[in-house]
Amino acid sequence: MCGIVGYVGGKAAAPVLLKGLATLEYRGYDSAGIAVWHNNKIEMVKAAGKLQVLRQLTDEGQSVPGFMGIGHTRWATHGEPSDVNAHPHLSSSGRFAVVHNGIIENYQQLKNRLQRRGYEFVSQTDTEVIAQLVEYYYNGDMLDTMIKLLNALEGAYSLGIICLDDPEHFYAVRQDAPLVVGLGQGENLIASDVAALLAYTQEVYYLDDREIVVLAADKVEIYDTNRDAVEKQAQHIDWDVSAAEKGGYEHFMFKEIMEQPDSVRKTLSPRLQDGQIKLDDFNIDVERLANFRKIYIVACGSSYHVAAVAKYILEEATRIPVEVDIASEFRYRGPIIGEDTLMIVISQSGETADTIAAMREGRAHGAHVLAIVNVLGSTIAREADDVLYTWAGPEIAVATTKAYSTQLAVIYLLALKFAGLLGRLTEQEQAECYQALVNLPEQLERTLQDKEKIQFLASQLYNKHSIFFIGRNLDYAVAMEGSLKLKEISYIHSEAYAGGELKHGTISLIEPGTLVCTLATCDRLIEKIKSNAEEVKARGAYLLAVAVEGDERLAGIADAIFYVPKTLPWLQPSLTVIPLQLFAYYVASQKGCSIDQPKNLAKSVTVE
Repeated sequence: MCGIVGYVGGKAAAPVLLKGLATLEYRGYDSAGIAVWHNNKIEMVKAAGKLQVLRQLTDEGQSVPGFMGIGHTRWATHGEPSDVNAHPHLSSSGRFAVVHNGIIENYQQLKNRLQRRGYEFVSQTDTEVIAQLVEYYYNGDMLDTMIKLLNALEGAYSLGIICLDDPEHFYAVRQDAPLVVGLGQGENLIASDVAALLAYTQEVYYLDDREIVVLAADKVEIYDTNRDAVEKQAQHIDWDVSAAEKGGYEHFMFKEIMEQPDSVRKTLSPRLQDGQIKLDDFNIDVERLANFRKIYIVACGSSYHVAAVAKYILEEATRIPVEVDIASEFRYRGPIIGEDTLMIVISQSGETADTIAAMREGRAHGAHVLAIVNVLGSTIAREADDVLYTWAGPEIAVATTKAYSTQLAVIYLLALKFAGLLGRLTEQEQAECYQALVNLPEQLERTLQDKEKIQFLASQLYNKHSIFFIGRNLDYAVAMEGSLKLKEISYIHSEAYAGGELKHGTISLIEPGTLVCTLATCDRLIEKIKSNAEEVKARGAYLLAVAVEGDERLAGIADAIFYVPKTLPWLQPSLTVIPLQLFAYYVASQKGCSIDQPKNLAKSVTVE
């Protein structure tokens, strides 16, 4: 979950490192540091706190000369955020500097062994063990040292290492954690995410596990653990560097909320051709689909909430049973899965550790894996049998918005494709669904035009201590996402419940003034959710509702209603979620919270 960047070339390294870290700060912001080779010495500066502290300490990098270095922004796992625990970490002699993303599971055994050999440690981190271990193994041959290191470490990690003896190269490796090589002109880089490379290059190598990369200003060499050279095909990243910048918005999250119509349009438009759903590189035909007896959808966080929506839609579209599971739970409960199972894994980054592990478990049992991801060449994209990209562009804010919306868009495409293959829709129904997808981006734009109403409501309600979201069917699935958005950036306790569950205990928490957000866009269940709304209203709740334009059934009950455009039931979640995203954003803004970098969170969860 930490951010790594490395540079070697003709520019001063420190400003490049700081710029890259600024792009990666969403991956961790407990502390930051850089190490630069200069005049036969490794100059290191690091500090607890956000990156701005380090930028001030180094005068934006100007006070740390040198043309090769590594940098790191940290999300703490081992040891509290502090100057000492910040990365990079030096070996005892100062010969090696290491940055690290991930967790070394056997670090304590390694540390004990090194301490018995006289090595002294100053930090609480597992990373310092790596620095000392590199020194222990070093025999003048860095490639040999890296191979020994790989064989000793257990866990998920990516590493960047510089050696005092080698002023022209730095070294990197990955194992179950993201690392990308950027190929420049007279300069080369590494980073945890392609967004950090876009200012310098759009040509990249994606490393596979246990591949060792040696970077010089004019050359990149990759080796396996047999010391054999590995040939890589460079991939072009079709993202504009401005996509990873705020572009005049106060926060990345608000920018990304406002980008959703365009992101959904980019996801849908190339796949809507002449009245048909066209999915490139998609190998599930009608015969294969008919042989599936179960669909498993596995994901984490907001992607799991997309999966909750997908369950309702895909079961209706295919009449195949759909099971949804949290990736971190999936492989520890002996899932019943086999060759007759379609496994759909959803991840923005394609590097989510728990989702990768679940995917590999499914594949080991013979499941056909379909991945829905945003990042080209990511681990999940490479290992899945089929991939559908969301094409959302880089998402920087920790709280996802456009990634969620584009994942929903892919689910709609998939459901309509499957329904068409199985003959479950008439020609008229297919045409209606197709046109509804064409209209969806414009409807998203209309919904966002009413953002000032949500801003006003947030200014009146931001001081609540506990908030409940209720809904039924698809509205319940969207309620879970609305609740997560609010709690993760505003720090207000929030829960989502299926409306019918209120009477089974939760309603005891409702008291005068409690805010209850009621989602009422599922037409056939409006009367049911209306009854639930009346129950909480009778106990003094303040009722905020989201309803479809023209539906006045909650008008006499709700204290405030936000209306969204009407579309087909399957597509309604894309519109329903918009006011919930905006409400979370404006509440957090009213409270003065750190919206893009909420406390204790990082965006890409690359450790279990």
